[in-house]
Amino acid sequence: MNSFGTLFRLTTFGESHGAAVGGVIDGVPPGVEIDMDFIQGELNRRRPGQSALTTPRKEADKVEFLSGIFEGVTTGCPIGFIVRNEHQHSSDYENLRNLYRPSHADYTYQQKYGIRDHRGGGRSSARETIARVVGGAVAKLVLQKYQIRITAYTSQVGNIKLTEPYTAYDFSEIEKNPVRCPDIEKAAQMAELIAEVKAGGDTIGGVITGVIQGLPVGLGEPCFGKFHAQLGAAMLSINAAKGFEYGAGFAGVEKRGSELNDVFFVGETGKIRTRTNNSGGVQGGITNGEDVYFRVAFKPVATLLREQQTVNLQGESVVVKARGRHDACVLPRAVPIVEAMTAMVVLDALMLNSIVKC
Repeated sequence: MNSFGTLFRLTTFGESHGAAVGGVIDGVPPGVEIDMDFIQGELNRRRPGQSALTTPRKEADKVEFLSGIFEGVTTGCPIGFIVRNEHQHSSDYENLRNLYRPSHADYTYQQKYGIRDHRGGGRSSARETIARVVGGAVAKLVLQKYQIRITAYTSQVGNIKLTEPYTAYDFSEIEKNPVRCPDIEKAAQMAELIAEVKAGGDTIGGVITGVIQGLPVGLGEPCFGKFHAQLGAAMLSINAAKGFEYGAGFAGVEKRGSELNDVFFVGETGKIRTRTNNSGGVQGGITNGEDVYFRVAFKPVATLLREQQTVNLQGESVVVKARGRHDACVLPRAVPIVEAMTAMVVLDALMLNSIVKC
């Protein structure tokens, strides 16, 4: 299952400590102008070493396109690309060759395939998401023509969380701090918490909020291709993602139907709207033209720079302490990944509805 999407389709390849990570994007319409600076900018938002809060692994994450683009424009052919790994410290993982790290994919990969790459997890490493960001950046370039805007931000780290709905925040503030939070005061508190956790060799999780604006009515395929189901599957495929909700989500169970129902009315332009948006822009699995908003919960990173109990390949009890360079909190670097996966879901849905021709 290395491919994502139906008509707009991304296939990824590569491992954390291999020569490169890359992908093939199929289904991109011909004639789309490819802004290389924009795509590289999206990768820069995901890359390691961008602030004191992230892993110090230094990677340029420079994308190289191999096919499907001629004179800056897509040809309609598959777009192949690679991002070379340049700063691997594989020796940092030698002590993990013969044991299973707690809450990692070491044990499950070994049992399923009979082999695993102990160097940073190989294919299970979050470095694979580089390819997703490239695919999402290309999708975003297509969506610009349709004035569809996708925004994600950190809304919670540990017990520090934003309490207002997304409409209360200025999205232009998101990229002004390393946590990628639109509330500057809360962003500073989040950064302080991450630094404190990191200093203790521990990790912490949180929540990313995503917002899609400008969607047409009608995206989503009942019964098993509902828009929110496709979006949820995309989010839960991201490393460390543990939960997904959209609209009122789990908080809605505390309300009554009379409080939660979104009442229809005719707006000033003659367009049918809803006075509230507890449905999160999706009803019956189909978009209704309102903003789609959702939240993704991310667990604390499983790699701790402190001693933990585990077992080795022989089933013997041992102690492990990770070495190397790791994130204490995945949230800041996961924001562009959430946006990328969202963009690919949206573009694929537009193609399935023949709004975008592939």
